[in-house]
Amino acid sequence: MKILDIQSLNMNPYVKISKEWMLVTAGDETKHNTMTASWGAMGVIWNKNTATCYIRPQRYTFEFMEKGDTYSLCFFDESYRDALTLCGRTSGRDTDKDQAAGLTCAFYEGVPYYKEASLVLICRKLYSQFLTRDGFVDPAVYEKNYPADDLHKMYIGEIVAAFENE
Repeated sequence: MKILDIQSLNMNPYVKISKEWMLVTAGDETKHNTMTASWGAMGVIWNKNTATCYIRPQRYTFEFMEKGDTYSLCFFDESYRDALTLCGRTSGRDTDKDQAAGLTCAFYEGVPYYKEASLVLICRKLYSQFLTRDGFVDPAVYEKNYPADDLHKMYIGEIVAAFENE
């Protein structure tokens, strides 16, 4: 992996996150879990380079996000579409996702990430909060995305390291 200066990233987050998807991975060298995500954001807040992800509380990864202070966002080329689909549809509670998806978990200063990823962002949590129904200015957005009232928790993390496969 080649360490990157975050300022040198040349990618479109709209494509990377919503079209190509990403894996959100949290935990430690003892136990971790990953999930596929297609919602998120990147930008600057509080004078820090940040990445934001959203996780519903019923997802197994939620437990790991709540316990730790760090997580990774891993992006893959199209040849990994089946692996990302499996990681999004299968629960880590009863499946070893790494083995089933054919992915190799590695650790950067204790933070899990995947060696096969083309781009890895290591994040340190700065802020987290549940979305609330009354926060939606447009009720149609809430109704379309939360018919079961199972709102996501938002995590804003400072990007503390970025690297790509060489």
